[in-house]
Amino acid sequence: MKTIILLNGPSSSGKSTLSKALRERFAQKSKNYTIVSIDDFMKISTSETIYEDDVFDISMDMCRAALSLLQTYDGVIVDHVITSSRIFNQFMEATKDYQSLLVHVACPIEILLKREEERGDRHKGSAQDSYDYLYPKEGYDIEVDTHQISLEECVETIVSF
Repeated sequence: MKTIILLNGPSSSGKSTLSKALRERFAQKSKNYTIVSIDDFMKISTSETIYEDDVFDISMDMCRAALSLLQTYDGVIVDHVITSSRIFNQFMEATKDYQSLLVHVACPIEILLKREEERGDRHKGSAQDSYDYLYPKEGYDIEVDTHQISLEECVETIVSF
């Protein structure tokens, strides 16, 4: 069955790095996965705050892209920052006909803030805001903490699920 893996976590939690590593790991298992990332749908800037409405406006486009890609791929890894029930419900409704794996990509706030500063490509405060408002807070199939365990361990936790 075609699978959608939702990686939901705050800005700077390591979702993009994890997405790429997952895609590579699946390729080693002869599974062809692709990535749909919020970064490809949003204008990311150091001078502009991203609000919940901005994410809601592009979230359905992300869902449509993921569903379209499932026609030619074994699965899609969705790199997202969901900050409200309406965005989450929109995603769940759009993908209800497919097997989904919901992964919370966690990281302590002090590490997120440090990573955000080091990256320098996000509006200051994005990590804090997305950490505070991340939705849902619980109910994921898996949680991986990108600070507590290695990238390889995160990948293997998800793949083995």
